[in-house]
Amino acid sequence: MQRVLLGIDRLSTLVGQAFAWCIVGLTFVVTYEVVARYAFRAPTTWAYDATYMLYGALFMMAGAYALSRNGHVRGDFLYRMMPPRRQATLDLVLYILFFFPAIFAFMVAGWHFFEESWRQNERSMFSPTGPVIWPFKFLIPLVGLLLLLQGMVEVVRCIRCIREGTWPPRLSDVEEMDQLILAQAEERGAEALAADVARGAEITPPAEAARRERAADQQDGR
Repeated sequence: MQRVLLGIDRLSTLVGQAFAWCIVGLTFVVTYEVVARYAFRAPTTWAYDATYMLYGALFMMAGAYALSRNGHVRGDFLYRMMPPRRQATLDLVLYILFFFPAIFAFMVAGWHFFEESWRQNERSMFSPTGPVIWPFKFLIPLVGLLLLLQGMVEVVRCIRCIREGTWPPRLSDVEEMDQLILAQAEERGAEALAADVARGAEITPPAEAARRERAADQQDGR
């Protein structure tokens, strides 16, 4: 089961990281438009359409990736103080009551939205060139499907946490420094962490620290 969960995590990661390259295209388009408009008095007819399509694709297709990393914004000033079983129970209720109904509605409405656009061969009305936009609208039901798969994974994690009392592992990823500091302060104590930082010690992510500890144990065993 854990292999299936991490496999869907990897799919969400692959899609999210692939579409993250949209930010490079978005940067190029905006820079080109600004230089062309203000330096050469020759604004483009396609930059506006390109920018909102690239940003929309980036924003939507990273949704499942953010969910796989538990990275969506939440009001967690109370949530973080709850024991894991209570956190999982609250998450499970919210997924069932709000997440899945919203995602199903999003997928159905998004598919009809795309289908109508495709039948009309819809083009943008915001520029003279009028690029075709129905392929961009196909991303709406697609991202709904990816969020649905990732949501199912999160529900399984909630159920396992309720049974076992601890959250199952996720794929490791880049973590914010403040999260690392809070995690290590809780584990080792704020005063000990402050003393280590003052000595120039490295702040190591918990997953990396556990990996190093296992490697050291294996070397000692040899």
